[in-house]
Amino acid sequence: MVGFGAVTGIAVVALGLVLTPGPNMVYLVSRSLTQGRRAGLVSLAGVAVGFLVYAAAASAGIAAVFTLVPALYTAVQVAGAGYLLWLAWQAVRPGGVSVFAPAQVPAHSAGRLFGMGLVTNLLNPKIAVLYVSLLPQFVDPARGSVAGQSLVLSAVQIAVAVSVNALIVLTAGSVARLLARRPGWLRVQRYFMGAVLAGLAVQLLSSRARPA
Repeated sequence: MVGFGAVTGIAVVALGLVLTPGPNMVYLVSRSLTQGRRAGLVSLAGVAVGFLVYAAAASAGIAAVFTLVPALYTAVQVAGAGYLLWLAWQAVRPGGVSVFAPAQVPAHSAGRLFGMGLVTNLLNPKIAVLYVSLLPQFVDPARGSVAGQSLVLSAVQIAVAVSVNALIVLTAGSVARLLARRPGWLRVQRYFMGAVLAGLAVQLLSSRARPA
């Protein structure tokens, strides 16, 4: 059985990542602002299926590969931490552009919106880092089935990510107008998210854990 600490930990990690601008957020906000909330929600459905694909891979034992090749796991840890630090810098660097002021994009059908949401998530390095490097650290073999724990933790991450992304889709227009009037708030948000990402990178680098 998954421990409460592991559930809480993955929920916090998932929340920190979903609130940080990345490919998923940029795509969902762009669609919501230019094509409406319905388009944003259809796109989110594709993103959600992408999460399920990653969850299935995690429960199928993707971490076992890294157990057999510890050096490969270390390389993934370092690369993941480097990517998180790069995202942190992108969040706080001078002249950063708000995700809530995206470029105009052409209208697409529901099927294409869903497909683009799916592909955007599958090719999102931030989600790959989450499932390959971060999530396995919350799995404890002493608590039973590794695959079962991976599924539970993945479900927690998906619930957090989809809920927050749905809220972002539904409020994208209001948030964009608010931040346009209060640029100072945007600065606070950027620095907060940068700190969260930097903290995750440090945690990843300092962890001595190995995938179960």
